Amino acid sequence: MTQLNFIEQGKRVLEIERQALLDITQYLDENFNQACQLMYQCHGRIIVVGMGKSGHIGNKIAATLASTGTPAFFVHPGEASHGDLGMITRDDVVMLISNSGETSEVLNIIPVIKRIGAKMIAMTGNPESSMANWADAHVCIKVSQEACPLGLAPTASTTATLAMGDAIAVALLETRGFTADDFALSHPGGSLGKRLLLCLKDIMHSGPATPMINDKQCIKDALIEMSAKGLGMTAIVDDTGQLAGLFTDGDLRRILEQRIDIHSTLISTVMTRSCTTATADMLAAEALNIMENKRINGLIVVDDKHHPIGALNMQDLLKAGVL
Repeated sequence: MTQLNFIEQGKRVLEIERQALLDITQYLDENFNQACQLMYQCHGRIIVVGMGKSGHIGNKIAATLASTGTPAFFVHPGEASHGDLGMITRDDVVMLISNSGETSEVLNIIPVIKRIGAKMIAMTGNPESSMANWADAHVCIKVSQEACPLGLAPTASTTATLAMGDAIAVALLETRGFTADDFALSHPGGSLGKRLLLCLKDIMHSGPATPMINDKQCIKDALIEMSAKGLGMTAIVDDTGQLAGLFTDGDLRRILEQRIDIHSTLISTVMTRSCTTATADMLAAEALNIMENKRINGLIVVDDKHHPIGALNMQDLLKAGVL
């Protein structure tokens, strides 16, 4: 097989799966609405059950639900028959996934789920299947063909199932009014959590590490302070300790072109007076947006009396994993 054949086969697969996604939009109907209502009104958890490839997809659907405000977890039907059914209560909703709707390992546990009293949602490609008939709600995921030329390996059908699971999860997310802050609480690790939860007080240079000089000092003193603190800027304060201005590497380049005497010229004559500031409780992600929009490399952090209490630059955001 030549490279061209690989590409053509790949295009064929993606076209079939694209069509499968278009086809299942017709199933966003009253049955879909009923399934979402059952999950929205659930006082327990969503238990997702599936065998084989459907199980892998079910695991992902459960994870997506759990991370978007709908408590959920996956139970393998084989393990369920050997004790894990004890995880299910009458307050839960069980989502059963099977393309055929006749998967024996899943069918075997339906009588016990009925006896427990939990509601059931079936997600199958066969509305006339046993699973669809026994469930309280059925979401159809029927596709016209698999991308596998043998029609054996689950391909388009698993893509459709995953997409339908995403549709349910996001519909529930929006109905619950789930916010970015809520999302962050379930994603405290990694860059997502850092972007959404990290505050400037957690990463800023504070105390003696804050670059700061008095507005009565000279440019030379500002350069010494900037070199010592290594942030490429320094805050300028008045005699009351309030922020009077800012001096940066960029300001230095501009005054050097003017051949100003750095030993005798007061910093107050060349500093930027109306500088952008931040607060210690500001989210690092918000500070990043400010710096990107204003095309600046650093921020001075001030308290409620406009006294500088810290500073940070883009490098600090990079080290913290916010970028």
